[in-house]
Amino acid sequence: MQNLLEELYKTDIIINKFHFRKIYLENKNYQINGIVQSGKTKLIKNYLLSLKKSSYLYIDCSDVRIMIDEFNSLLADFCLSNKINTLVFDNYTPDFNFPNISQLIISSQIHYEIDFLITLKLFPLDYEEFLAYEHKYDSSALNHFFQLGGFAAMHKINSDERYTYIQKSLKSTLDTQEFEILKLCAKMMAQKLSPFSIYERLKQTHKISKDKLYRCYENLQNKNYIHLVQKINHPKATKKIYLCDISLRLALTSEKNFARLFENMVYLELKKSNKTVYYDDAIDFYLPYTNEIILCVPFADERTLFKKVEAIEAFIFTNNVKTISVITMNNEGGISHPLSKIEMMPFDIWALGD
Repeated sequence: MQNLLEELYKTDIIINKFHFRKIYLENKNYQINGIVQSGKTKLIKNYLLSLKKSSYLYIDCSDVRIMIDEFNSLLADFCLSNKINTLVFDNYTPDFNFPNISQLIISSQIHYEIDFLITLKLFPLDYEEFLAYEHKYDSSALNHFFQLGGFAAMHKINSDERYTYIQKSLKSTLDTQEFEILKLCAKMMAQKLSPFSIYERLKQTHKISKDKLYRCYENLQNKNYIHLVQKINHPKATKKIYLCDISLRLALTSEKNFARLFENMVYLELKKSNKTVYYDDAIDFYLPYTNEIILCVPFADERTLFKKVEAIEAFIFTNNVKTISVITMNNEGGISHPLSKIEMMPFDIWALGD
């Protein structure tokens, strides 16, 4: 293990062109959580390249050459003798011990309760981050975002290999039951879905216990592969389910529904902005702290919009809603209302303006 430590210490870190993200690292202790392919490793390596080569040690905890007990017994003395200030545990597991070090950075899909680490959640690219990968920003950028989603690696993968690449990445990090549950969630994206209904569907084709399914379902939530939205004022009602990235829908099911894909994309922009959202009947998203309704209607016109607003009049008056934002693909406009400001705006303008 001493030889392996020496090798890891001397190995140069190399990354291809780095596109800056909305989160960044400073001289602090961090825990970085994110799904597979979200960019955790590249974010860490880009930070390490700003440091003196001899001052850091990067360890990939998934390296099969590592014998944990012996590795742990040598690590503290190795860091001390080489005057290492920054230690990285990428793909961290609790089997690894923390030596006394100036700066510690760990990354994992799972969040660990470690008090002295600042937690950063790294999601796949949002639309603004995605634009940094585009050669030029024009009307085709949004359509390209729909095709690729938020995984940065998709820009380098041949178009005929993208979906199998995502499938292989998911299979490598999720167990079989989690993967099957995620496939069903992809089919039911942007719809109401309970874990019991998932169990009822999967037990017809797979051997799985209810307890096991509920654990796997919770794991997918904890790892942020799926997100749940609660109905306003009805915490026990069935929640709506959204995927961590729209590319999962495209990779895991052949079913097409652009409206649901669009709604999921709008939700992710809200999620990454730390907005607390709920749903209600005929209302995609309700933001209580800003008293705003968001409707996802990719191909809306004023006539369609009027009918939608008419269907939620009671909610508008009861909650004294001040703003109704209708997110579209490319339509702009609005209609008058006695209580609320109602405006249609294209997704790209809304996402970048927010």
